[in-house]
This record gives sequence, C-alpha cells and structure tokens, in this order.
Amino acid sequence: MSDAAALPLRHAQIVAEARLSSPAGTAVTEALDSPIVRPIPVSGLTPQLRTTDLAASIRFYTALPGFTLAFQHEDFYAGIQVGGQRFHLKRVNAKDPSIDVVALDDHLHLYFESPDAQAAADAVTAAGVPLLRSLHRTPWETLEFVIRDDQGHTLYFGQPL
Repeated sequence: MSDAAALPLRHAQIVAEARLSSPAGTAVTEALDSPIVRPIPVSGLTPQLRTTDLAASIRFYTALPGFTLAFQHEDFYAGIQVGGQRFHLKRVNAKDPSIDVVALDDHLHLYFESPDAQAAADAVTAAGVPLLRSLHRTPWETLEFVIRDDQGHTLYFGQPL
C-alpha cells in the first residue's frame, strides 16, 4: 500500500486512539474527526510588476547580465528569466501605486538572492544602473544592495552570510 493510500487508515487509527484516551466530545476528538487536509501542491511562485512602458522595462531588465526575455505576449505582458527564476511584467495605464508606498519605509518589490552579492553589485553598476543603497551587511546576516528599475520598483539583491 502506498503512503498516500495509508493516510486515511492511519487517520482512523489516530482518531480511535484519541477517543479511547480522552473524554468524548473534547476539542481534540472533534479536530481529529475532520478530514485530512493535504497541502496545496506548489512548484513555484511568479511575482508580477506593473509597468507603463513594457518595452522600456524589458530593455532595463535584459540589460542586466543574466536577465533574459523568457516570453512576450503582444505589447502588454512579458516574462523575465534570471537564475532559473521568473517574474512577469504587465503593461498598465497608470503608475504602480505601490512604488511610492514601498519607497517610504525600506520595503521591496522583489528580492534576488545571489551567492555573490559583490559580483552582482559590480554587474549592475557595469550595466549603468546606479545603486540606491550600496553593498552593506545587515543585522540579519546578509550582504545586500538596492536598486530601482525603470519604473521605480525597489529591487534588493542579497547574499546570505
């Protein structure tokens, strides 16, 4: 019997044991009577950034070493690939309202984890993108720097130490 097939039987055994060892009607018994909840299968996460100029945003990102255009659908949607990860760009008519909110309190739109933050910072500056915050060590043991994209989205690059 597979592990998945054995789960309902094991659940029934746990419920029976709980009923024998605890008074009837307790919260434990009631909780054990609920069906088994399996985790939602997720194999990835793809964030989306809004842009008022898709072509300019594609140029910005693909000018960064290692960033490539994964796909483009007409003039309104695109995917950018980097390091085995992907994020999407969607053309909209108005500036992303989150840009100003994120800029207020050191929040971020995307965080790119890198095994070598110094090399990433060097590559970003060589591509002509100014650092909003230079390479620095954080209290949570990362080495990070911050840039903004062509629309003003705040992008962090970090290396766990």
